[in-house]
Amino acid sequence: MCRFGDLAAIVLYFAAMAAMGVYFARKNKSTEEYFLGNRSFPGWAVGLSMLGTSISSVTFLALPAASFALDFRQFVQSFGIVAAAVLACCFFIPFFRRGKMTSAFEYLEARYGAVVRCYAAGSFIILQFVRLATILYLMALPAAAMTGWNIFAIILITGIVVALYTSFGGFEAVIWTDVVQTILLLGGGILCFVLIACKLPGGFRQIFEIGLADGKFSLGPMSLALNDRTFPVVLLLGIVGFTTEYSGNQNVIQRYIAAKSTREARKATLLCVGMSLPTWGSFFFLGACLYAYYQVFGREPIAGLENDQVLPHFIFTHIPPFIAGSIIAACFAAAMSSLSSSINSIATVATVDFYRRFGRSGSDRRELRFAKRLSMLVSAWMIGGAVLIHYIPKESINDLTIVLGSLLGGGLLSIYMLGFFTVRVGEKALLAGLAVALLVNFAMLLHEFGVIELPVHSYWATILVNAVLAVVAWPLSLLWPNRKATDGLTVWDRQAGGALKRSGKVQ
Repeated sequence: MCRFGDLAAIVLYFAAMAAMGVYFARKNKSTEEYFLGNRSFPGWAVGLSMLGTSISSVTFLALPAASFALDFRQFVQSFGIVAAAVLACCFFIPFFRRGKMTSAFEYLEARYGAVVRCYAAGSFIILQFVRLATILYLMALPAAAMTGWNIFAIILITGIVVALYTSFGGFEAVIWTDVVQTILLLGGGILCFVLIACKLPGGFRQIFEIGLADGKFSLGPMSLALNDRTFPVVLLLGIVGFTTEYSGNQNVIQRYIAAKSTREARKATLLCVGMSLPTWGSFFFLGACLYAYYQVFGREPIAGLENDQVLPHFIFTHIPPFIAGSIIAACFAAAMSSLSSSINSIATVATVDFYRRFGRSGSDRRELRFAKRLSMLVSAWMIGGAVLIHYIPKESINDLTIVLGSLLGGGLLSIYMLGFFTVRVGEKALLAGLAVALLVNFAMLLHEFGVIELPVHSYWATILVNAVLAVVAWPLSLLWPNRKATDGLTVWDRQAGGALKRSGKVQ
């Protein structure tokens, strides 16, 4: 059961988040304030928000569990963020800050047409719906185990607090609560491995000695095998995954746009990258610390526990009250920063890419009311979806996530890359390439579920889908060349605004 000191720390955290939402609610008088905070955020705040959004409570527990059970090979994927950040600073940030955009998908209509924009925006919304329910539920599982509370009570309380400060506080509340939550998250992680080192007779030196002797710091084999998670494969996956995030994910793009200048947006991106690698590395290192601790003092206390239960067990059995509660609050913070970002981004995309795009808004005040009500509805779905997941066989929700992620998120990287770096590829060629790529994606799904056999691992699905889209769309553009104006929309033309402004879709 949760001790009084731990309960006090958790209640204090939730009260602070709710108070921040009330404070920022007074400032939202327009959609510009609600979606982007009047584009006035400093780079350091945006950077911390980007970091917090990328880390969920699953990460807080899963990364230590991965290195506790095996080694650091999953950390290799994180290196891909460096390549993505370079591309973002050179190309993506300047593009998305042109023409006063609000949504990441406004660019796609200017570059290709309304069909591509609606496909990408609709895919994003559906995937975020699944992400919201999944993150909230997976956060509630360890939280229930750590506190002894009923899992439905945790889902309801967490969901309501997130709904309040996100729906009423808008993007400014999202950014500043992200800052607080990220600091709490980092502090919780650091505190854990410092306490472990203090309990070990040999301190940090003993952690490294045991980790090196047992291969805990290995980054995986260096082979190019297509059916294993080797160093090159995981690195390539990281490059593709992070480049997709930094070029077409509304959660990231919205932060580019919300910064008060292009320079501040670049600062935010570099700060996020500079902090992400040591942050993720520290959580992997925490797993090595736990491994060393139980190697020294015996594994009997954790016999029968799952790998992701080892950290919660250590927190409640070895860390004093209130401090342990603060670490639990850090676990909540990791989830809530991701949840609030997704709720706000869904409201933004639904309002800008559909409600405003198809002429349903009429006025800024009506758009603001629509966005706030939609945020509340999305929050209600998040809570209901998390409860629903509890009654679905876990294999089913995992399969559902894989299917939706593959079918609806496939090819997004190539869509943006062909838009940025080519002039000839237009809507017709792109849609033809997308259709072929989704067929390949479907084949990969059948392979994943054992219906057919293919000579590659499912890790390659995202890479293959994007590659097929590009390989098919580019030659077809010779038959169906682009007829839309592209000035200001590709790297070959630096005219700010250009076709984006003339399209009339960006205000």
